[in-house]
Amino acid sequence: MGNRVTREDFEWVYTEQPHTQRRKEILAKYPEIKTLMGPDPHLKWIVSGMVFVQLLACYLVKDLSWKWIFFWAYAFGGCINHSLTLAIHDISHNVAFGNKQAKWNRWFAVFANLPIGIPYSASFKKYHIDHHRYLGGDSLDVDIPTDFEGWFFCTPLRKLLWLFLQPLFYSLRPLYVNPKAITQMEILNALVQFSIDLIIYYLWGLKPVIYLIAGTILCLGFHPISGHFIAEHYMFLKGYETYSYYGPLNWLTFNVGYHMEHHDFPSIPGCRLPMVKKIAAEYYDNLPHHQSWIRVLWDFVFDDTLGPYSRVKRLCKLAKES
Repeated sequence: MGNRVTREDFEWVYTEQPHTQRRKEILAKYPEIKTLMGPDPHLKWIVSGMVFVQLLACYLVKDLSWKWIFFWAYAFGGCINHSLTLAIHDISHNVAFGNKQAKWNRWFAVFANLPIGIPYSASFKKYHIDHHRYLGGDSLDVDIPTDFEGWFFCTPLRKLLWLFLQPLFYSLRPLYVNPKAITQMEILNALVQFSIDLIIYYLWGLKPVIYLIAGTILCLGFHPISGHFIAEHYMFLKGYETYSYYGPLNWLTFNVGYHMEHHDFPSIPGCRLPMVKKIAAEYYDNLPHHQSWIRVLWDFVFDDTLGPYSRVKRLCKLAKES
């Protein structure tokens, strides 16, 4: 169904990622941006509220029919769970308690993980560092689709299927592209998560557990909020590998739409990224950005020039670990 996309490989570049140089220029011109770095004092309370709302929802859905379980999982619970994955993204940059309290951040991410139903936070942290350090790096940045994904998911119907299956690819791709040893924190993350799942099952039965996990899978797949996965780094215009989105869904997603700003300054929490754009407006206002994540998904599926291959790739030298 539909035509194959014209792209048959990734867009290979032989330059460093643009964020490093832009960060240097902006800090030289606006050193006050350094004051925006550091923890967000409100994040821990917002996340805690979201976790407890989901636990309350588990009690409320325990006697619903299955059709309503899946409806509320997609329309409500999954939105919170997707938002929590983005809170975990922020926490992975130590913005909940600051860089001096790394263990507090790791364990708080495990707490934020609880409604997601599947252990996620520790593995995300392990690989997300590489996404920033080696943006687009061949065999290093596991955010980049595999060659199989680019080759196979090349028609509108297949790209739509790929969007539904995004949680699967994001989970399995690291094991194929850049496998790493399982860490102690990942084991602890899994033990805590599955213990809470079993407690919820013991208290209220299977339906609340399915409500949580189904919401995660559905809303990380084909869902308006999931437009950010495509919007962030898929090459809608040649020569541009990172894009921001400044629309209202940022209110639900810890400002993940301010993605150029985030890659320029990953230690600045999402709540302060709009201030980066305001202070250094001349660096961002003329760069291409998205107006709608729903439009992003539509264009990705039906534009024959877009697909999983629409990513910038580069060869990166492995940095020495300190």
